[in-house]
Amino acid sequence: MNFLVIAIFAGDSGGKNLLTQVTPGLYIWTIITFLLLFYVLAKFAWKPLLKMLEERENLIKSSLDDAEKARQELEKINSESEVIISQARSEAQSILSDGKAAAEKIKDDTIAKAKDEASKIREDAKHQIQVEKDKAITDIKKEVVDLSISVAEKLINKNISEQDNSSLIEESLKKIKKYEA
Repeated sequence: MNFLVIAIFAGDSGGKNLLTQVTPGLYIWTIITFLLLFYVLAKFAWKPLLKMLEERENLIKSSLDDAEKARQELEKINSESEVIISQARSEAQSILSDGKAAAEKIKDDTIAKAKDEASKIREDAKHQIQVEKDKAITDIKKEVVDLSISVAEKLINKNISEQDNSSLIEESLKKIKKYEA
């Protein structure tokens, strides 16, 4: 269109240049050339350009669809991971509470066993002490009897004076005191 405006203004200047002069044949040849060029471009250039644009559009659509699928998959994986994490936490709490309960039970059992053993040891010690005490009393009684018999024998074998009798009694008492200590 600009070309036509230039040609019109050039024709007014009065020059006789045929290229710049407006003639009906030039209009027809320009339109025919334009239509021929349009046909050639439509036949060979527009179809490949449109095909490339369509392929590009399809590629962008598929990329957007893939991105949406990936986003949905990521959301699904995130929700599944949150569920798994919450389950793991609850299992960990359960294991921890079970471990504490088991440790408490073991502690209580150990304390009960220790108390039972201590009580048994105490009872055995009391029994041992009683046996030793009974044995010591029996030994002391035996010694007292032996001592008494010995004193009686000495008294009988000898005609004892009052002073001898006192010394024998004192000697017997000393021996008895020795056993009591």
